[in-house]
Amino acid sequence: MNTSALSTSLVRCVARGPVLYLTLADTPRRNVLTGAVLAQLAAHFAEIRQTSDIRAVVLEAEGAVFSAGHDLREVQKSTPEGCSALFEACSKMMLAIRALPVPVIASVRGLATAAGCQLVAACDLAVASETARFQTPGGLIGLFCSTPAVPLVRAIGRKRAMEMLLLAEPIDAPTAAAWGLINRVVPEDQVDQEVERLLASILRLSPEALARGKLAFYQQAEVGEREAYRIASRAMATDAATPDASEGIRAFLEKRQPIWPERHSS
Repeated sequence: MNTSALSTSLVRCVARGPVLYLTLADTPRRNVLTGAVLAQLAAHFAEIRQTSDIRAVVLEAEGAVFSAGHDLREVQKSTPEGCSALFEACSKMMLAIRALPVPVIASVRGLATAAGCQLVAACDLAVASETARFQTPGGLIGLFCSTPAVPLVRAIGRKRAMEMLLLAEPIDAPTAAAWGLINRVVPEDQVDQEVERLLASILRLSPEALARGKLAFYQQAEVGEREAYRIASRAMATDAATPDASEGIRAFLEKRQPIWPERHSS
């Protein structure tokens, strides 16, 4: 994957082995999600879908704020049509995270607010420092956080999501973990170490099974129980007929580590 062609001053892109690290780097503006940043993230995700080199993505940020959400100056200056296009681009980028065939881990330090909180909620996993905070304060400025509510309610449930939306108060990292918004809370200097620990576990899995499993997971999570079982059963039947399953079962029975078949770019 040609990361140098995609790296910019706003979003840095570095591949370390099979892991792609995307870093929000607009610290003077608190890593706001401008139209330009959204387009860059979308381009990275589109590139990932075209390569077999990347097995996981880590989304992180520089500075004291993970992301302050949308750039309010950009929103203020936009026409109604421009605002609609901006929010649609943001929604498409969030959905692109779910559609990726690899897991995306948010590595959070500092404040994640509004669409920044939405970005954390949209990721598959999230690790946060003990000092991280999460907030959806749009109602305070007359711009209710309706789009951040979409992944938020799916992560933490209706009552807790409405508490965040209606009170507009930040919640701390332990609360976010207890509610299910994030997976781990660790001291500031151990965030990277904990992310690497999660990555080590993920990289043991069959990449093909993981890609199909992630797709099936989000599909079944959006439907009723009966349809969910239909989706999950079909996914497992498909998996059972793959070379990865054959190798994985054989390795388990032979008490050895599996050697996954080589992947090929689509």
